[in-house]
Amino acid sequence: MSARTGSIRLERASGYVILALAGAFALYPVVLIVFTALRPETVGASGGLHFENFAAAWEEGNFGSYLGNSAIVAVSVVLISAVLASLTGYAFGTMRFPGSNVLFYLLLLGMMVPSEAVVVPLYFDLRSLDLTNSYVSLIFPQVAQSLAFGTFWMRAYFRSASRDVVEAARMDGAGHFRILWSILLPMGRPAVITMVMLVFMWTWNEFLLPLVMIQDEALRTAPLGLSNFKGQYTAGTSLLAAGAVLVALPVVAVYVAAQRHFIRGMIEGAVRG
Repeated sequence: MSARTGSIRLERASGYVILALAGAFALYPVVLIVFTALRPETVGASGGLHFENFAAAWEEGNFGSYLGNSAIVAVSVVLISAVLASLTGYAFGTMRFPGSNVLFYLLLLGMMVPSEAVVVPLYFDLRSLDLTNSYVSLIFPQVAQSLAFGTFWMRAYFRSASRDVVEAARMDGAGHFRILWSILLPMGRPAVITMVMLVFMWTWNEFLLPLVMIQDEALRTAPLGLSNFKGQYTAGTSLLAAGAVLVALPVVAVYVAAQRHFIRGMIEGAVRG
């Protein structure tokens, strides 16, 4: 075995070791929460895995209602943001018009301003319009927050799309909407899915906005409901862990279902950047 071959194998083995350690470090909190959720809630109870903790947390914590509210908000934000970001990203990525660069960088300010800086003024503005304590107060502010990233992400994809395909479509008489919806978006499925997953994750995990805008318990989202559940069961670690698993499960399920496109989209986005 040559020295070069041995060096390559050593580098590969070192890479596997580093990845294994990083994976174990990342998965340890998740595994700990899951095992905590399966422990007996009462001292002296029988051992084994107690899956009934999830049913108890679901009923006592009213997570059915909270998860439903989060689903309504997250799906609405994702759909509206994806449509608007595709349109604005296409405009900034394929068209040249006066002030396009200024408008694009102005839009990017939405990524730079933290939500904590605007949530209180936003609350008073929406309260003056009698829109607080409603789905509107949760959906449209998060659409505005997500649109900046979505435009930035989709602009990068459209700028890297094949010009030959676009020009061929224009020669065949296709307009902008036909090129966008029938050609570029199907070709950019990984980029679209990556954007959708990131927006869904951010929206699902949003805590501050519902905390400020929502007073009605029937409209609480899952993270806010979990915080309230924590206040009721500070000593019940198993039920609290079961509630945390229930809240995190939809995000995990969405990621597992679309992980191939997500990873491909992240890699392509990194290469373009």
